[in-house]
Amino acid sequence: MKVLVIGNGGREHAIAWKLLQSPTVQQVICVPGNGGTATTPRCLNLAMNALDFEGIARFALVNGVELVVVGPEAPLAAGATDYLQNQGLTVFGPTKMGAQIEASKAWAKDLMREANIPTAAAMVFTEASAALSYVQQQGAPIVIKADGLAAGKGVTVATTIADAEAAIADAFGGKFGEAGQRVVIETCLTGQEVSVLAVTDGLTIRPLLPAQDHKRIGDRDTGANTGGMGAYAPAPIATPALMDRIQQEILAPAIATLRARGIDYRGVLYAGLMITPAGDPLVIEFNCRFGDPETQVVLPLLETPLADLLLACAEQRLEAFPPLEWKTGAAACVVLAAGGYPEAYEKGKPITGIEQAETQDAIVFHAGTQKRGQAIVTDGGRVLNVVATGDSLATAIAQAYAAINAIQFDEMYYRRDIGDQAKQPSSEPA
Repeated sequence: MKVLVIGNGGREHAIAWKLLQSPTVQQVICVPGNGGTATTPRCLNLAMNALDFEGIARFALVNGVELVVVGPEAPLAAGATDYLQNQGLTVFGPTKMGAQIEASKAWAKDLMREANIPTAAAMVFTEASAALSYVQQQGAPIVIKADGLAAGKGVTVATTIADAEAAIADAFGGKFGEAGQRVVIETCLTGQEVSVLAVTDGLTIRPLLPAQDHKRIGDRDTGANTGGMGAYAPAPIATPALMDRIQQEILAPAIATLRARGIDYRGVLYAGLMITPAGDPLVIEFNCRFGDPETQVVLPLLETPLADLLLACAEQRLEAFPPLEWKTGAAACVVLAAGGYPEAYEKGKPITGIEQAETQDAIVFHAGTQKRGQAIVTDGGRVLNVVATGDSLATAIAQAYAAINAIQFDEMYYRRDIGDQAKQPSSEPA
């Protein structure tokens, strides 16, 4: 089987890597891919824009691609699945209607209210003046969210009124383009975050191992929000009993309500959750795709062939699919970022030591990289994901950090506290 993966991040490298371990997969084509997929055996990069659905469909049909996996949210929100399915291709990823669960936070809030899914109280605003008045009435802490897609950077947990006012000014001032012209303002939740990625065929939904992301740029969860600076799985806070509650109170009602709205949702439903001090799961947000960097720690622990699982979802036969099998132990990921990220950063810096790191019981998933001649150079804000597995979380974390010592590029930055939350549960607001 040939599988085409749309996207060029660490998530897509991890998906391609895992697909190639499936006995049924002969080749993976990445559009456009990155420096890591360019150097992976049996993996081909196709220099094409991820939003060129016509070109992608033409290539897939001519070359006998049997499954298309859409990685990022932007192509899904733009209708990649709709277009490719209309051309006769089998696609893993929700339609444009389903992708609204991430593409519009206001739409997602409405769906959660309809499904009686536990989440923070929220109000939606289309004018800055009304949003400012509301914030001044409510006080801080309070959460300001750009309604649309903002690459993981459109959320501000405002600890002061001044922070909230600045976030509202940024959103309506054009910092996030069209995505910020409507804002969702929420009650601030406290507790510990956990990411639950679940696969679904629109009828049945199955959670993968729970993971925990580290969104802030700085150690001890300080500084600006990012796309994610590291992760680990499984997250100890998500006990089997809690996972049962998440399935019954959040995942199943979400899929049932989507179906009741006439939306055939086949792909990943990713629930970003806050576990309150009382142990109750509340939805912070839903995403319509695999998480990044959560995917990089969940997939290395998956024993079930990924291609078989995704195809079962795309063909709506997940109910009869065998129970998922997992490796014992844990996985940890540390993101190596460009200096200046998540603000301005430079590209084109040579990277050394990747092969050496991979000889030290680590996997290096490329994110913002490009193959230039025989060299690998930086090409994004989050550059590399250094991943390790181990019998325990402590072992996995130690191995990941040890492997980082082999890698070098100018102004390389990374957090040094990935996984600490598993030892000392946080009560930070989000």
